Amino acid sequence: MSQARQLFHEDCEKGINAQINMEFGAMYAYEAMAAYFDRDDVALPNISSFFKDSAAEEKDHAEKLIEYQNKRGGRVVFSGIAAPKKQEFTAVEAFEAALALEKSVNESLLQLHATSDKHNDYQMSDFIEGEYLKEQVEANKELAGYITQLKRCGDGHGLYHFDKTFK
Repeated sequence: MSQARQLFHEDCEKGINAQINMEFGAMYAYEAMAAYFDRDDVALPNISSFFKDSAAEEKDHAEKLIEYQNKRGGRVVFSGIAAPKKQEFTAVEAFEAALALEKSVNESLLQLHATSDKHNDYQMSDFIEGEYLKEQVEANKELAGYITQLKRCGDGHGLYHFDKTFK
């Protein structure tokens, strides 16, 4: 057992491991989206870059959780990451899938927060609030706005223009 471990319940440790896996799963899904939009027969480079950046952000989230788990004296346990169910998308489908994924990640973080509260782990609750919860709400709003814009502009030239101005 780690010497650093103090008032760190097994349920919290298991929840962090599950969240690490979820963050890596989100990274994998975003990598698939980035790869798709980077294809020469799709050629939407700014959308591809957005999803590449999203993948990097999810990896960063997982790494912060790994660091936190180790600081608290927990053990990181990696598990398998399933391949994304879909690997070809319209732009609207990709952003809708991203929003659904972010909502799922947010729900998991809220459950993890509830677990830390249940076990009176105020430090872990503070960590989740400070590192993740506000960012999740902002990401959901941002993705919802992109979906609205994409539906408004349609395919063809509208989508081309969206990608050209998308940063």
